[in-house]
Amino acid sequence: MEGLTDAQVWWRPNAESNSVGNLLLHISGNARQWIVCGLGGATDERQRQTEFDERRILPRDELLRTLRTTVADVDDVLARFDPALLLDNYRIQGTQASALEAIFHVTEHFSMHTGQIILLTKTLTARDMHFYDL
Repeated sequence: MEGLTDAQVWWRPNAESNSVGNLLLHISGNARQWIVCGLGGATDERQRQTEFDERRILPRDELLRTLRTTVADVDDVLARFDPALLLDNYRIQGTQASALEAIFHVTEHFSMHTGQIILLTKTLTARDMHFYDL
């Protein structure tokens, strides 16, 4: 992320694709909804579609600050979470999931979209270095 400009963070290969910025908003929203709200009991105010609809060039530093805050909040919830409740069910994003399922879901979801962010970053770096001209 440090190598990308704010404009690059919001670049997308086509209108149907997500930018790095959209993906950062999305993994923050997902982790907050499933862990901080779902397991931690915070009020769920997520508007999932807005994560994908955002087209403004929000500053990279703001996006990273949001993600870091979310990860810190997730860490706090998990540090306080009673392991005896791991198999208890919670209503999250309109479905029933055990705490363990919620934790695995967020881990897998975060990992998958991190891979997309890495690929987009490499694509942008290569594009800007004119590797496509070879």
